[in-house]
Amino acid sequence: MATTNVSLNTMWNTTLRSHSAVGLFVGLAAVWGTAYLAIQVGLRSIPPITFAALRYDVAGLVLLAATAGLALRTGSRWRPRTREEWALVGTGGLLVVGVHFALLFAGQQYVSGGVGSIVMSLSPVLTPAFALALLPDERPDRRQVVGVALGLLGVVVVARPDPSGGQTALGVGLMVLSAASFALGSVLTRRYDSGLSLIAAQAWTMLIGAAFLDLLVVGLPGESFRAVAPTPTALAALAYLSIVASVGGFLAYFRLLDLFGPNEASLVNYAVPMFAALGEWLALGRALAPPTVVGFGIILAGFGAVKWRTLRRATTPTPDRPAARAQAADAGAVMVRENVYYRDVE
Repeated sequence: MATTNVSLNTMWNTTLRSHSAVGLFVGLAAVWGTAYLAIQVGLRSIPPITFAALRYDVAGLVLLAATAGLALRTGSRWRPRTREEWALVGTGGLLVVGVHFALLFAGQQYVSGGVGSIVMSLSPVLTPAFALALLPDERPDRRQVVGVALGLLGVVVVARPDPSGGQTALGVGLMVLSAASFALGSVLTRRYDSGLSLIAAQAWTMLIGAAFLDLLVVGLPGESFRAVAPTPTALAALAYLSIVASVGGFLAYFRLLDLFGPNEASLVNYAVPMFAALGEWLALGRALAPPTVVGFGIILAGFGAVKWRTLRRATTPTPDRPAARAQAADAGAVMVRENVYYRDVE
């Protein structure tokens, strides 16, 4: 009887963990998807680069304070020491946070959140192209080349380029550059080793990216912290993006990494556009146009080609979670294997 009780308890605990993991996956996709709606709302009162800077000023300081507090309790190291560690957080801060979000927020002025989230899903498709040029030991195979081509074709369909120009094409172009900056930064960070904890590295990456964005605010016309209209709606959007989507999303993503490993956890990024579109439809009554849906399908097919091995592993059950956690730890603070960056995505 005791053995039976133990078995039932084990089955019950396993079921609870499984349901909790699914809920966390869906919840994280919902938070990151609705973040695009929060960006659109905040842009009504805050200039785009200024908004991005404020988001990461707040998120970086909150995460660094949490990291320092944890270090005081545990004796762990909370700041970079070596040249490689500074290079890691500097590269990530400049490309994966700074340039990436400057272009993303600027592009979000011209396209809906649903379109923006779809274009941003191009990031993992572009990564092999940069790996080909910068990491010769990781040559993409034929399937990955096809995947990159499909991803670019999908973006063209989403943009629906008008020969006379247009705001949609401009917004999509800025988003493509944003995705490219993220992909390039993800590849470059693979060159560096770090002894920092993942949370500490992420905090410093956010702060360095925020400092770069602050400099853009000072130097670019039309950008100014004095231009911020601190309406309740704008402040709520900023709080949601900084605390919920950035800090909370980061911690939730690491919980998924702990449960599933980086390959499976990275698939949350492809549930984000559905929630972005749903949030816009519920809040603004705006639905995705059929060509946009078709373009997303093409990008998704490209992702499937590029990440074929990852998808096969993700659909093959494995009880070896310690090995998955070790894989995540071995892959670095900003990048993990299969070119997955530990990020809050938009």
